[in-house]
Amino acid sequence: MMSAVNDTKLNSAVFCLTGIPGHEHVHLWVSIPFCLMYVISIIGNSVILFIIKTDPSLHEPMYIFLSMLAITDLGLSISTMPTILGIFWFNAREISFSACFAQLFFIHSLSFIESSVLLLMAFDRFVAIRNPLRYASVLTLPRIAKMGLVSVLRAVVLILPLPILLKQFRYCQNNVLSHSYCLHQEVMKMACSDIRVNSIYGLFIIVSTVGLDSLLILLSYVMILKTVLSIASQAERLRALNTCVSHLCAVLLFYTPMIGLSVIHRFGNDSSHSL
Repeated sequence: MMSAVNDTKLNSAVFCLTGIPGHEHVHLWVSIPFCLMYVISIIGNSVILFIIKTDPSLHEPMYIFLSMLAITDLGLSISTMPTILGIFWFNAREISFSACFAQLFFIHSLSFIESSVLLLMAFDRFVAIRNPLRYASVLTLPRIAKMGLVSVLRAVVLILPLPILLKQFRYCQNNVLSHSYCLHQEVMKMACSDIRVNSIYGLFIIVSTVGLDSLLILLSYVMILKTVLSIASQAERLRALNTCVSHLCAVLLFYTPMIGLSVIHRFGNDSSHSL
């Protein structure tokens, strides 16, 4: 009887999110830069979408891919904003299992879609520099639409099993997550069930999406650099490379924290995190 009561208590229906442990008294002040970051992200990406939509001269492959990137950034901001600001403003740390699984589904699927869009943007730069005369015929609007659809379907199909599998688990840990939002790598460690399937499948997803995309992006830039070095004019070389700078910055900003976070959760079991 006592065992059943303890199981019920441990297998609670909520996870507890974490802000900055020990600094709850400054959460309101910490929320200011986060709030500004979200406002800038939402307004900035909305302005990008508005300008691209209203200016017919920008209805070109490079700007269409940029609009896809802006949409995924908006989705990621909307997915994480409620729980992060909820903790800092109202100390609302509890999140139900269903809400947590839904949040991690959107965070991971949108992240993988963004990875795919960055790969498509690398392909766009490769075609523009390697074979500019065929650029318009290779990257047609119907083909771009198919690429975008495949990116979305790939992410959704690969991520959808994760919340379904997590929902079948029994949770008897303390259910305190070390972030202000739900991530699959951490939620699965809260389960008392055998998580080997989730762990192996999660690693497979990372390798087949982020790993493969980053490898193909690297290959694209090797080919781009090879093409640029074959250009006789130094001014033309610089002009070609300048078209890739913004994309390279976006790639670094996206992949560096994602790979770092994956490594920390997979190998840093004893480390503590915040946010």
